[in-house]
Amino acid sequence: MKLRGVIIPAGLILAVAATRLLPHPPNFTPVMSVALFGSAVFMNRFAGIGVAIAAMAVSNVILGSHSTWAFVYGAMVLTGILGFTLRQKRSPLKIAAVSLAGSLVFFVVSNLGVFIMQDLYPKTAAGLVACYTMALPFFKNTLAGDFLFTGVLFATHYLLTRRSDESRLAKAA
Repeated sequence: MKLRGVIIPAGLILAVAATRLLPHPPNFTPVMSVALFGSAVFMNRFAGIGVAIAAMAVSNVILGSHSTWAFVYGAMVLTGILGFTLRQKRSPLKIAAVSLAGSLVFFVVSNLGVFIMQDLYPKTAAGLVACYTMALPFFKNTLAGDFLFTGVLFATHYLLTRRSDESRLAKAA
């Protein structure tokens, strides 16, 4: 049970989080995927979110921080909560739908952070609209990264745990 409940998910999260250190297009990262995956597959759903946040924090030590970090981490927690819906029954369609919802949460929350914490836009309704409008080109990378990394995490986890289950069943027979 340890292999399935802790080692495999934690290893996958850390491996995917390490990809933040590689060159990548803006917003094409595993940030939301690790929170979604961790909360869906860890035995303790909150530990899954915690490991995802820890992986993010470790990579931020290397990459540096920014004024909107609290919003990014908040979006990770909210996306992790969305992952609770994937704890019992998963299908590719349900995983894709929850990944899309996580991408939207990240877009809304992180860009609200940009609007509040940075002086790029006037602090007016028009400034807020401008902030979200200017962020739209980055959203396609967010969607692509979230779908890719979420798919890789869930598919790899499925294959590894299925293989682990088959080995255990073969030994028991």
